[in-house]
Amino acid sequence: MACLGEGAMSQEPASAVNSGTMWTLVLWVFPLLCKFSLAVPPAKPENISCILYVNRNMTCTWSPEKENSGTNYTVRMTYSYGNRNCTAYTAVASCSFLPNCTIPPDNCSVEVEAQNAGGKVKSDITFWYLDSIVKTEPPVILSVNPISNRMLQIQWKPRERLRFYYFKCTLRFRTVNSTHWTEVHFESRDWVYNLTGLQAFTDYAIALQFRTDKSRYWSNWSEEETGTTMEEVPHVLDLWRVLGPADMNGNRKVLLLWQKARGAPVLEKTLGYNIQYFPENSTNFTEINNITTQQYELLLRGQAHCVSVTAFNSLGESQEAVLRIPAVGEEAFRCIEAVQAHVAGSLLVVEWHSFSAKVGTWMVEWLPETAGSTFPTRCWQSVSQATNWTIEQDKLKPFLCYNISVYPVSGHHVGEPYSIQAYAKEKAPLSGPETRVESIGLKTATIAWKEIPKGFRNGFINNYTIFCQAEGGKEFSVTVNSRVLQYDLESLTRRTSYAVWVMASTRAGGTNGKTINFKTSSVSIFEIILLTSLVGGGLLLLSIKTVTFGLKKPNHLTRLCCPDVPNPAESSLATWLGGDFKGKSSLKESKNSGNTEDRVLKPCSVPADLIDKLVVNFENFLQVVPTEEAGKGQENVLGGVNEYVTSPSRPDCPPEETTFKEPSVLTEVASGDSHSQCLETEEETYSKSDKQLLFSGQSLEQEPPREEQALTPYLKNSLSTREFLVHKNVPEHNKERSKCPVV
Repeated sequence: MACLGEGAMSQEPASAVNSGTMWTLVLWVFPLLCKFSLAVPPAKPENISCILYVNRNMTCTWSPEKENSGTNYTVRMTYSYGNRNCTAYTAVASCSFLPNCTIPPDNCSVEVEAQNAGGKVKSDITFWYLDSIVKTEPPVILSVNPISNRMLQIQWKPRERLRFYYFKCTLRFRTVNSTHWTEVHFESRDWVYNLTGLQAFTDYAIALQFRTDKSRYWSNWSEEETGTTMEEVPHVLDLWRVLGPADMNGNRKVLLLWQKARGAPVLEKTLGYNIQYFPENSTNFTEINNITTQQYELLLRGQAHCVSVTAFNSLGESQEAVLRIPAVGEEAFRCIEAVQAHVAGSLLVVEWHSFSAKVGTWMVEWLPETAGSTFPTRCWQSVSQATNWTIEQDKLKPFLCYNISVYPVSGHHVGEPYSIQAYAKEKAPLSGPETRVESIGLKTATIAWKEIPKGFRNGFINNYTIFCQAEGGKEFSVTVNSRVLQYDLESLTRRTSYAVWVMASTRAGGTNGKTINFKTSSVSIFEIILLTSLVGGGLLLLSIKTVTFGLKKPNHLTRLCCPDVPNPAESSLATWLGGDFKGKSSLKESKNSGNTEDRVLKPCSVPADLIDKLVVNFENFLQVVPTEEAGKGQENVLGGVNEYVTSPSRPDCPPEETTFKEPSVLTEVASGDSHSQCLETEEETYSKSDKQLLFSGQSLEQEPPREEQALTPYLKNSLSTREFLVHKNVPEHNKERSKCPVV
């Protein structure tokens, strides 16, 4: 029993597991079986709306517009006040009925039934009064004709046949150049409408829509049509003038300009203009008619004139615009204190201040600065009851400087203008400033630059920035205002290369100029001046010392600077010969004493005992001079210090009758003058003797002269004994012209 029991115990859990699994599968499969076996019914049609398109159909729509596939709709409509009905089938949420079922006036009912595999659902029954759901096609505008300068007549008609209805219309219009529409509502049956309250000679765009008086639906807008109102008599013009320079006769050219007032609409088609002008103090006027342009040039005298301009068209002539032309040299009144211009959004705004409340009209004139003709193309406008003027930036050329002038106008008199410059748009300059370096020092340098030409500025230059960078060093910069055109760089390094450039900036950006290089100096001007001063001072002190030394010892300085050169012709050798040669060594000057070259040696005879006397005198001289003095003289000669003493004058030549044992040889000097001097024979002898003495290195002491001769301190030192010889064979020459024998 225990085993069965165990067996029974073991079988119970298995049966419980099987039954649980089956119930779980049933729970999962049953919903799936129900889903495939049961269909969902369609949604109920709601929000049924019907519109009757005249002569076309009646269309009804409902919601939901999108239904599951497999849904079909059945639409049942009763008409003719419920006496007739018709049925339509559709698979979408919309249905249309033919015109024969929808003929107004009538009451209709509409019911929609939706059906699919899940069942059928019907909507509520809706009732429709056909006149209230009529919608027509857009009307056709037949014409737009001007009735006057303030009115246009619009003729139109509907596209359908609707002769028994009153219509409610909406007309909208705008000027051709505008985007703002103005709407006008009116009722009409004859399909004509007069649009009033318009401006003269203005183009208008017009569109129209309408509906029947009982319908709730408006037609679409018709196509736009354009019409123009009639013109009117021209309005008074704004008149301006440009004065030219006066010539030598006081005459000048005046350019008259006229235009419509600012903001005034074009209300007419102007056919031409008439001009009248006359001197201010005269009633005789000149008239110029049928001018088709808006400017005219007059040649007026120097006196003041009054000018008037009128415009005319087919309806008439405008009022006169009068302006006074001042006399040449006349001073205009002044009332404007200041004018300023600035950009505000997309506008350029010019404002001014006046200290006169009587002036209520101003004339603003502007033209590009580059205009250079006598009467350049300029723009101008009149401003009334305001002290500001605005213009759109797009009407001005960008990046171009304009000259703007404001003139006060009091009556017909024009006052003194106030002018400024302005840019409508700015950007960085086209090129940077041209830079140069000046005054380069040890640690300083001056950077100078030129202003950028106005055609390359693209705006007002607000400031300049100087950039400087040392070779291998850091860059530094400094900014100055637009009025500064040079800058001194300081604290630089000696003997260093630098790169420098200048940037010009406007409100919109800056542009760099070309980079230039320079190198600081190694020596300053002060150092050069100091060195020069020291050297010059030293030379000055040396000069002063030399002069002082010369004043103290003048002879020594003279001998050092200007040593005496002995003249052999003035040698004292002749004194050794005694009285025989007294007065024989001097030369006689000829009558032409100014020419020292024209000299002739007179013939003279040489004494026979000349050689003997020379030998004897030299021997006696050597015996007298002490040895010490001879040594001193030798030292002076050998040492390079030569002392020279000037000898007395040479003696005159001996008379011609004086003869020597040996015939003398005389040399005639080329000269035509019979009174020329001759050179003594002793002169050559003395010269050769002096040379021999100097070469020997000894000084000679002269023999004491005779009573007739003065002492000559020449050759005072001792000299070695020398023997003088005379050649045995002395050639004989003509006694009249012979040279003196040479010893």
